[in-house]
Amino acid sequence: MTTPLHRRAVVADTHNDLLMAVSARPPEQWASFFRERWLPQLVEGGVNLQVLPVFIDDQYLPEGALRQTLRMIECAHVLAEGNAEHVRICLDASDIDQALEAGRIALVIALESMPGLDASVELISTVHRLGVRIASIAHWGRTPLADGSGEDATGSGLTSHGVAALREMERLGVVFDISHLGASGVEHVLELATQPVMATHSSARALRDHHRNLTDDQLRGVAATGGVVCVNFFAPFLAEREEDRTLDRLLDHIEHVAEVAGVDHVGLGPDFIREVVADLTPPCCEDVNTRGVDPRSAVPGLEGPAGLPMVTEGLLGRGVPEKDVEKIIGANVRRFLGERLA
Repeated sequence: MTTPLHRRAVVADTHNDLLMAVSARPPEQWASFFRERWLPQLVEGGVNLQVLPVFIDDQYLPEGALRQTLRMIECAHVLAEGNAEHVRICLDASDIDQALEAGRIALVIALESMPGLDASVELISTVHRLGVRIASIAHWGRTPLADGSGEDATGSGLTSHGVAALREMERLGVVFDISHLGASGVEHVLELATQPVMATHSSARALRDHHRNLTDDQLRGVAATGGVVCVNFFAPFLAEREEDRTLDRLLDHIEHVAEVAGVDHVGLGPDFIREVVADLTPPCCEDVNTRGVDPRSAVPGLEGPAGLPMVTEGLLGRGVPEKDVEKIIGANVRRFLGERLA
């Protein structure tokens, strides 16, 4: 049963790879597949604001990366145009406000790493014209811009092209996403950033020592910029042992981030890998490279967006004040994007 708070609050999800699943279908099916497969889950989960990352799987690297980037951006626009009564691509704060007021889901396009752009920093302006408003510059490995968290041992910061990308994103008003960036890269960004930054899907390293999570100092650093850390639900990043990958453990991460960074600087970045990979499993599509983590592992009940009310109920059950729960599940992200995309 969804709580009244969840029904009336803005619920924001800053990382759902559903574009991978939708764009794997023929273009003439994009709008209908989204409407039949994903829209009901978003509605059931109460999602009002959805960030749509463009992630390029290894099968497209390197030659097809830019083409697939453009294809997925086009997919976002097509699925929105084909479901205009339910969703809207939002380019600025006014668009988000209008979508929410009209009862539509506000969609914001993001780039997860930039394999199609690489060192061609001038193309950030191109994808901005196409609707991209959030971007990161690395994933698990090395890019021409920076090293991902899987390369933490290198101890490297941003390259000169990476620094140029940060500056260009600040100039354009594209939110810089530090999720997946290597630890030294995160420190470099926090030193250089003149605008608030965001972690779209990262959890607390103090609770699970995984390179994909952020240390307490990094959490405080993001908050110091005025940014938001959105907690990743992916079970292997929450706990090492399968039996510990529970809703309670997820709530531990959320409360830890709120305690360290401040309750005004935490949000939700679920990363529903299990649901996306289910849509990409052969014979329908090509296999997805999951970088050695089990995509079937999920917090029970939180395999997809329909389970999001569980988080609200869990936080309330722990005695978190309603005003703080409302901030965590969406108000902080709405405020942050409203300010950054003004």
